[in-house]
Amino acid sequence: MGKVTSRPLLFQSKLLCFSLLYLFTSLFLALYASLSSTKCLFRSSPFDPIQTPLFTYPPSYGEHKYAIPTLRSSCNSPVFFSDYWMVLKEIQDFCRDSSFNLPALRYINTRADSFGGNLSTQQRISYFHYRNNSKEIPCGFMKRFPVVQSDRVAMKRCNGVVVVSAIFGDHDKIRQPKGLGSKTLENVCFFMFVDDVTLKGLIHNNLISVKSRNYKIGIWRIVKVSTKSLYNNPAMNGVIPKYLVHRLFPNSKFSIWVDAKLQLVVDPLLLIHSLVVSKNVDMAISKHPYYVHTMEEAMATARWKKWWDVDGLKMQMETYCQNGMMPWNSNKLPYTSDVPDSALILRKHGTASNLFSCMLFNELEAFNPRDQLAFAYVRDHMHPKIKMNMLEVEVFEQVVMEYRHNLKRGGPGPVVGSKTKRARPDLFGRNGSCQNYLLRMWGETHEYH
Repeated sequence: MGKVTSRPLLFQSKLLCFSLLYLFTSLFLALYASLSSTKCLFRSSPFDPIQTPLFTYPPSYGEHKYAIPTLRSSCNSPVFFSDYWMVLKEIQDFCRDSSFNLPALRYINTRADSFGGNLSTQQRISYFHYRNNSKEIPCGFMKRFPVVQSDRVAMKRCNGVVVVSAIFGDHDKIRQPKGLGSKTLENVCFFMFVDDVTLKGLIHNNLISVKSRNYKIGIWRIVKVSTKSLYNNPAMNGVIPKYLVHRLFPNSKFSIWVDAKLQLVVDPLLLIHSLVVSKNVDMAISKHPYYVHTMEEAMATARWKKWWDVDGLKMQMETYCQNGMMPWNSNKLPYTSDVPDSALILRKHGTASNLFSCMLFNELEAFNPRDQLAFAYVRDHMHPKIKMNMLEVEVFEQVVMEYRHNLKRGGPGPVVGSKTKRARPDLFGRNGSCQNYLLRMWGETHEYH
């Protein structure tokens, strides 16, 4: 008789193997869920090195007032993060690569009466197609950006990832990011741009000292911008660091714009890696929670008086319609919407994303700082095309905490001497250049419903 060999019981039952695998997987997910603040963020390790809060505000400042609750409890678009140490090394390797963002754009270096040069419609259109790096393009800085030399030097030294925000007109609180890894502050710069009005509020709340030469609050380096020589509207001044970040930080490879009404709750290195690098895109930005078509946002802007110059809004939309702006449709895929929520923008600095930012800034100076109105017009007309990851709204809500602006009378309003006009019901529709746009938009709406 031959020798009989017996296998362990564990390997005799496939059912038992699957059962044990299911059990251990369930236990791991249960442990992760108990440690995670949200059920929609998944890391390869729930034990990433998270730092404790690095700054405590005085109770009078109220940085956590007016939080906006997250309405979506579903998890149809979970966010997966790789191991922190692997992400750190990969981002560092990207930043060391000297050919990372080549070829670099060349910019018009001249002086003008406005920061962006006040270009005509045809001038702006002529720069949409970028064919070679011998052509200089307009991209702001036709006036000096008024910050002190020490801040300018610090901005040039930031050669990796930069997180940027701004408060002009003292309309928000400075909030500290949460969930930072133990090596993040060594690899990420945090800059907050403020004007004189905001700076006085910070001094009043004893957050910074008048005698200090370099202002800092928690992880944020505070950069004072003397806005007298820039724009009358604080929102337009905020557009400069928002869209010209690649010029303010010429050696940075990645950037994250965070509206001051937001608080990051996920490490910026993990966000850049998950939403930009791993998707092989130039930019990541959230879709608008309600609107898909540019004209929907324009109508809402007029209806809810988000911008005082209604005639200017009409002129902007008429200009875009005359130059080929069309409502969103499936032919625009992989772009899944024409209207973003631009409170959070993640960028890989390179030809496409820098060109998009420059062209969009030129439109904002020409009309108004409502960047959602010019977004699709620039995106659809520029070349080379920008690769974009348009995030689901629930992703946006899981990676940031949103707060209301400071409660004040009024807000961003008309410049002195102007009057707010009431929007007519037929503002964009009667015998105008956008009639064809509206018919197509409404036709698609009726088709889907």
